[in-house]
Amino acid sequence: MKNKIFIVGMGPGKEEMMTEEALAVLEQSDVIIGYSVYLNLLGERFKEKQLLSTPMRQEVERCRLCFEQTKQGKQTALLCSGDAGIYGMASLMYEIGKGYPEIELEVIPGVTAASSGAAVLGAPLNHDFCVISLSDLLTPWELIEKRLLAAAEGDFAIAIYNPSSHKRKDYLKKACDILMHKIEETRACGYVENIGREGTKAVTCTLKELRDREVNMFTTVFIGNSNSEIINGKLITKRGYSIKKRT
Repeated sequence: MKNKIFIVGMGPGKEEMMTEEALAVLEQSDVIIGYSVYLNLLGERFKEKQLLSTPMRQEVERCRLCFEQTKQGKQTALLCSGDAGIYGMASLMYEIGKGYPEIELEVIPGVTAASSGAAVLGAPLNHDFCVISLSDLLTPWELIEKRLLAAAEGDFAIAIYNPSSHKRKDYLKKACDILMHKIEETRACGYVENIGREGTKAVTCTLKELRDREVNMFTTVFIGNSNSEIINGKLITKRGYSIKKRT
């Protein structure tokens, strides 16, 4: 076990929303490495572990730290929010891991924001869907725009990650404007803030209303497809079943 690094998805952060496998792996680990916000979410259960962190935007350094700790004989876990393989650190670990062929990597899945947010809103992803991040730190905006248009053209339900930040306050508005080139402004939509954490907030609205909403970086946005609707305050994307009225 000492030559293996676990890449752990912790879900939204609450212990009850983590998998038993994730909890067991963290219990086995000598050192847990992650962004400080995620380490703080672990609470008291793992306070006796060695907890190491690097600041935001030092993801490469954080991954290298995992390999260096493992080389010292420590059982190491890298902690990621949501699922480590969905906008997480898993791919970067495998890239860097080419330089450490003696160390094995194992990804432990977690509940991503698309799943946990959808559960709060109702069933917005109950048919074909795609996930698009609006963060242009690593992806050019021109490519994000192409993906938004393609998703709208294909009539996918869409989960949008990273819809806003201090430097990208108008990105959700820009995304809605792009989508409205292809879909109607009355399209059923919704968003969830602080999924699975204190202060969870869920809102349903139309695409036009969504355009003018202010959201934060802890928000996941959902755009319905042409068959989505808001039912009793929940955003529902239908599978297409034929429902006959009982007589």
